[in-house]
Amino acid sequence: MAQKPLRLLACGDVEGKFDVLFNRVRAIQKKSGNFDLLLCVGNFFGSTPSAEWEEYKTGIKKAPIQTYVLGANNQETVKYFQDADGCELAENITYLGRKGVFTGASGLQIVYLSGTESLNEPVPGYSFSPKDVSSLRTMLCSASQFKGVDILLTSPWPKYVGNFGNSSGEVDTKKCGSALVSSLATGLKPRYHFAALEKAYYERLPYRNHIVLQESAQHATRFIALANVGNPDKKKYLYAFSITPMKLMNAAELVRQPPDVTENPYRKSGEDTAIGKQTPAPEEEAACQFFFDLNEKQGRKRSSTGRESKFSPHPKQSRKPPQPPGPCWFCLASPEVEKHLVVNVGTHCYLALAKGGLSDDHVLVLPIGHYQSVVELSAEVVEEVEKYKATLRRFFRSRGKRCVLFERNYKSHHLQLQVIPVPLSCCATNDIKDAFISQAQEQQIELLEIPEHSDIKQIAQPGTAYFYVELDTGEKLFHRIKKNFPLQFGREVLASEAILNIPDKSDWRQCQTSREEEETLARRFRKDFEPFDFTLDD
Repeated sequence: MAQKPLRLLACGDVEGKFDVLFNRVRAIQKKSGNFDLLLCVGNFFGSTPSAEWEEYKTGIKKAPIQTYVLGANNQETVKYFQDADGCELAENITYLGRKGVFTGASGLQIVYLSGTESLNEPVPGYSFSPKDVSSLRTMLCSASQFKGVDILLTSPWPKYVGNFGNSSGEVDTKKCGSALVSSLATGLKPRYHFAALEKAYYERLPYRNHIVLQESAQHATRFIALANVGNPDKKKYLYAFSITPMKLMNAAELVRQPPDVTENPYRKSGEDTAIGKQTPAPEEEAACQFFFDLNEKQGRKRSSTGRESKFSPHPKQSRKPPQPPGPCWFCLASPEVEKHLVVNVGTHCYLALAKGGLSDDHVLVLPIGHYQSVVELSAEVVEEVEKYKATLRRFFRSRGKRCVLFERNYKSHHLQLQVIPVPLSCCATNDIKDAFISQAQEQQIELLEIPEHSDIKQIAQPGTAYFYVELDTGEKLFHRIKKNFPLQFGREVLASEAILNIPDKSDWRQCQTSREEEETLARRFRKDFEPFDFTLDD
């Protein structure tokens, strides 16, 4: 039976306003049910003595939820935290300690670092040093199979957290915050990171913890800074969320990327990164060598050296399509083509029903000339391929289906872009994505997510063997084939119980029908597709 997610609350600077906080928590629990824990970052105590605290300390009042707090951030409040290793401050209120890891019975892992950054020796009792951060990183990251932690609690914001993200408002993340906390977050890869002290609420867009196309997909991090309790501007100081410990989650679910995920704010960009400094081996080209030049009206790509890419979508003149070295089953002019399966012909591409398709409307987008893969297509062919893809998406959507596209450039001689419709009632797009990722992991296939607005030509040179999937949301998965690859992988995933539930159709050779039936299906598809046929507009 699946672990029920934990329901947690996180809070910003309390500053001695215990009644305000706990009354708010009671109201939330009365309305929404009980939560498991309350995590407090920032200044828990105010800088002046509080009569309120005495009532909690002596047991006259009691926190309505198990509450964990960080330590002092200034000299005035050091006196409340007598034990550096953590201790109970009052019933249901526990000081976690200066630094360490708290692991709950559920397996939830919370890393905490109390205080503010100090680069001076000796380190004050309300601060942490580079050694503290280094020891935390070493303790956790050196463990075998380390993937990250569930939650990181710090009082200061991490410096630079706003890079690549949404606006952090009045807080300048290039000037404020702690570089040591940034370093800690980079190493620990928390799923959630909470901080305070700036009297501001900032929920940053989630950021990725892996380098796309160079590292396996990893979970994203959500950074949330919380305001001070009872602030007059009514900025958010209490954050409710549900979380399942990562050790209890399956890999596909854990690494699923949110649609609004950004680059890692702490990772340097451009030539300072490993991407720019490494020279690729001859057999493996560098990833992400092209960048979109937004100053160009036509959205041309320029190379990282500043020279125009040979993949520019606007070449000076169109080149003649290459001819096959021998007989080809898919070049339209070839006598080998089974022309009764052709359902639409454009200027540079054509559409054909798949032989032994997964469904009656499983089609292929193919170039009329002889091209082995998408990366070898000339600009005008790419343009028409994209037109076919967009048209097919609209066509299938009108029939209550979403389409999945894939290409296998391995042991094939002519580009075949497979387009398989999946009824909306079967599953969601995320289910399809999860199925590809989980089945790839089972077969030890490294399937990586390509950044939005990127294409295959940016990451694979002509002659590279690869497998590529595109979902109806525009999300793309890519595998660079180095040795062997299961030829029916794409079909097997889509035919599986999780998607179309027709596992007996995973091999096209087991799905062949008579020529008469193929002709009937082709006639039906042509008629259905006609209202969407953009070639009739020319």
